[in-house]
Amino acid sequence: MNTVLSTKSAAGTLRRVEEVTAPHVEDGLTSRLAELRLWIAADLVDVDAALASLEPGDTPMHGAARHLLDLGGKRLRPLCVALAARAGSGFDRAARDLAVAAELVHSATLLHDDVVDLGDRRRGAPTARVIYGNIASIYAGDWLLVEALRRIRSTGHLDLLDRALDTLDQLLGAEALQLALRGTVPARSSYFEVVEGKTASLFRWAMAAGARAGRLDAPAAEALERYGRLVGVAFQVMDDVLDVAGDASVVGKSLFGDLREGKITYPLLLAVERDAVFGQWLRGVVADASVHVDEAIASRVGAALRDTGAVADARALARSLSEEALGCLEVVPPGRARDALSDVAAALVDRRK
Repeated sequence: MNTVLSTKSAAGTLRRVEEVTAPHVEDGLTSRLAELRLWIAADLVDVDAALASLEPGDTPMHGAARHLLDLGGKRLRPLCVALAARAGSGFDRAARDLAVAAELVHSATLLHDDVVDLGDRRRGAPTARVIYGNIASIYAGDWLLVEALRRIRSTGHLDLLDRALDTLDQLLGAEALQLALRGTVPARSSYFEVVEGKTASLFRWAMAAGARAGRLDAPAAEALERYGRLVGVAFQVMDDVLDVAGDASVVGKSLFGDLREGKITYPLLLAVERDAVFGQWLRGVVADASVHVDEAIASRVGAALRDTGAVADARALARSLSEEALGCLEVVPPGRARDALSDVAAALVDRRK
């Protein structure tokens, strides 16, 4: 294990949250995120060290897994575990293993998603499937899921293992539904069913796991679960906003990536609901197996989003969900961890990537 690289990666986790929000957040929040980075850095160093120490291997499967893990990322799900645990008795070895498990599950879904979506770039680098192939990437994702379940079992919290299995079931169901909806304009209920299962479910489990490790009482643990669900949905809605209205140079990928894959994001869904002519046109566009978003298509989509106010209203929904999540924290023991969770909820809906 390269300890220097591991430490740099972990210490950068909160810095990345800080960077992707500035300058759109108030100066005070940026300052508090910087303080949070320093306070929680040791916990995240432990998480990254554990990720770096996964069973070594020289097969393409191991290489694909290691490639993605070494690219880093925001580590938001481990952060959720750590902060929930610190709201209680603290971040111990069990909490660390649960945080690692959360990141392994998330990483597994990314490996699988890149195969399904034929993704070529992730986090500014070639995807694992480009380097190691689709088969190795699928096996790598499967391996990380097994490692995640092993980590959870090792903590002795078998109730969390059962809940992790339920979460994986939700993830798979949401992926299957999204695949079935590809090339269509879904109902709003179907959109949120995918978001709840694919994104919010793991945030919710991460908060539940941290609360369990931190020995929080039932009301606080349930409140943190609700917080995780709401933050997860808000996070996805903001992802959708950035896909159609972000700065491509900051986001790290070209705009309308989801549309190219035949997926309708929340701002587009709002535009379709408000402009029937645009909706009919867009249904014809996404019906193609692979959408080529040329300048003409991008221009029409951009005009519809602007004319219907869809982007602004999607941002408003994300902020509303974030505010609702903040309300969940009222029953959580006051202290630095609760304040940090409040700051994270605010930052995630004002981010730039």
